[in-house]
Amino acid sequence: MFVRAHCLLTTAICAGVLLASAAAYAADIKPAVIYDLGGKFDKSFNEGVFNGATKFSKDFNIPFRDLEIQNDAQREQVLRKFAKDGFSPIIMPGFAWATALGKVADEFPNTKFAIIDMVVDKPNVQSMVFKAEEASFLVGVIAAETSKSGKVGFVGGMDIPLISAFECGYAQGVKYASAGKDEVIANMTGTTPAAWNDPVKGGELAKSQIDRGADIVYAAAGATGQGVLKAAADAGKYGIGVDSDQDNLFPGHVLTSALKRVDIATYESFKAAKDGDWKAGVQVFGLKNGGVGFAQDEWNKSILSPEALKAADAAKADIISGKIDVHNYMTDNKCPV
Repeated sequence: MFVRAHCLLTTAICAGVLLASAAAYAADIKPAVIYDLGGKFDKSFNEGVFNGATKFSKDFNIPFRDLEIQNDAQREQVLRKFAKDGFSPIIMPGFAWATALGKVADEFPNTKFAIIDMVVDKPNVQSMVFKAEEASFLVGVIAAETSKSGKVGFVGGMDIPLISAFECGYAQGVKYASAGKDEVIANMTGTTPAAWNDPVKGGELAKSQIDRGADIVYAAAGATGQGVLKAAADAGKYGIGVDSDQDNLFPGHVLTSALKRVDIATYESFKAAKDGDWKAGVQVFGLKNGGVGFAQDEWNKSILSPEALKAADAAKADIISGKIDVHNYMTDNKCPV
């Protein structure tokens, strides 16, 4: 009533009060992250989300709450508790959150939710998906340009279509750069969520591939990938990291990393909520908008050859222009190579 009364006195005063009120309301958020299995500090997918949330918190002096679940049974209970406690937006990295989110989002229509790597069609859910096949294609090009043996490896985490999309993109890049000559040796770590957090088995699979002639192994396996990269380094070969920049984990032995910029997606989602610009619906991140890519840094500059870098940059430009069409395994569960 107070604002409305003043609006009768002057439109300008009214507009100023309402804008100030809207700005204050937009800034009043309680952001949160609930990580997927594999843990906050997996040096990969979950940690990328943590890094994005941490940067947002430092930039705007807005704290965020986060939690690591221990098993699948906790998902719905934990998500409902966060929503009841007034957290919003709540970001969940990982396709496995979809079922719990589908239920809880309906119960809390005024809460903003965001899920990474899955589409949940709800009016209060932001679905963030990444063209991981494009980043994988580029590191496949780099692998083919670098390999001396003509054989390269791939170790995936849980055997699901999402990880097969990484494998397929990688294989397409390898075949493209080698004119179909190079071989890709591929294994998945397992069929349960434990596959994301088994570095010992990841290392065993990488060693087996190296024993079969692979001199570069790409890991798309969450925390399991640390075992893959270590095995490659121990054997004097190259590993390729995933999601976050993992080049510094084993300096001189991580050729590059396929980047999935979940840190940027997390940061922008929180910022949009702060600014009052948050929107539900599907957001797609690919090479064209900087959502995926490959790592170039101080850790790999001495091992990433100019020829490999030139080939990857050319392929990147051709993918963005549409000259190269990277097939997405998720569309039909088929790989053309």
